[in-house]
Amino acid sequence: MAYFLFLDESGQDHHDSPYEVLGGIAIEDVNLWNFIQDAQRLEYDCFGMRYSSGSRELKGKKILKRKSYRQATGHEAFLPEQRQQLAHQALSDGAGANPLSLAALGQAKIDFVGQLLDLCFKYRCKVFASIVDPGRPLSVDENLLRKDYVYLLERFFYFIEDHRFPHQGIVVFDELEKSRSHILIGQMDRYLKKTEKGRERSSVIIPEPFFVHSDLTTGIQVADIACYIISWGMRFGTMNAPAREELAGFVEKIRRLRYRTTRDFGEEQPTEIWSVKFLG
Repeated sequence: MAYFLFLDESGQDHHDSPYEVLGGIAIEDVNLWNFIQDAQRLEYDCFGMRYSSGSRELKGKKILKRKSYRQATGHEAFLPEQRQQLAHQALSDGAGANPLSLAALGQAKIDFVGQLLDLCFKYRCKVFASIVDPGRPLSVDENLLRKDYVYLLERFFYFIEDHRFPHQGIVVFDELEKSRSHILIGQMDRYLKKTEKGRERSSVIIPEPFFVHSDLTTGIQVADIACYIISWGMRFGTMNAPAREELAGFVEKIRRLRYRTTRDFGEEQPTEIWSVKFLG
């Protein structure tokens, strides 16, 4: 038995994202295929077709951009069947889509994300994320695993550990440029095999990650959407960048997907640990 952790990044392009997020969703192997089938059916229900077919990808910055909300509010709420037909028309027409079909497409995108996060809850997915302020970038040493990866793997380890043997953790990344993928594989290998904490983590996390194409992998697309919502909408602790208010409903759905545990580090009270962490 195993838990798959599908990981992606948001905001690492250093454009206008308020926070850099490394994160994703964990799902038990026995639930994975049913989750994928339901997520794909949801695409048909909302868009009348697979949104992610062809050159399109289910990415947060595409379907949750401000323009989608402006289009969605350009018309009163459509009935589901009419919205589905018009959204399909908008996707089929591409650049030639009319304002009415674009309004339906905007509404379909927003509804899709809400229902997708509900599916994550239904299938007991958990969200894991390391959040970094882009104004305080992490130091980079090609020989060492980056701090945000270390914290994320730590929390995934606690999650697997709490679920006891024989569960194993399998990490699945969105494919990077090949040289970057080789660097990350080497960093994870050194961390999980040659450091004391890493060797402890490798007792339940398989040290060699898998790399997949995001446009072909539902889990990675869901991870991307979660990372986008966290970057643009979730705020806690000392996170003070402005949040997009229209994402508040999605943020609450993300919050209920977090994993909470405690560990005794020799202090008076056990330390509370959450699967989503702001590193500053």
